[in-house]
Amino acid sequence: MADWEIRPASMTDLEPLAELRAVVMRADLERLGRYDEQRVRQRLRDRFAPAHTWVIEAAGAFAGCVALRPAADAHWLEHFYLAPHLQGSGIGGAVLRELLERCDRDGTPVRLQVLQGSTARRLYERHGFTVETEDPVDVFMLREPASAAP
Repeated sequence: MADWEIRPASMTDLEPLAELRAVVMRADLERLGRYDEQRVRQRLRDRFAPAHTWVIEAAGAFAGCVALRPAADAHWLEHFYLAPHLQGSGIGGAVLRELLERCDRDGTPVRLQVLQGSTARRLYERHGFTVETEDPVDVFMLREPASAAP
């Protein structure tokens, strides 16, 4: 696994993140008949909140992003994208583990939404997420906080 770190996102990260989203999501969205060249980028632009987003860097270079948005009953894991050449390297699992440990310390459940058929679902299931509901396009998952050791 390459050296990695996360840093707070800023507005200057928006366009690289929107482009990464388009690249990473293209195959799944095309498979579902929902790929739109403009919309795939605009959805990130419309929902980008730098205060809740981190940029992932590997070996000092831009590698991806992840957001953890607070909500009334949980945090929402959103915009979790890793450059294709780094997928499967262990970085995504390590980033997810770090964020989930933060939520565990706070006793906060984590929710997410993943596209039907996405290989990312296996990553989430390995980290304790279970399906709450699903529809023909999306799977909504929940992970309760891990119990603190006695």
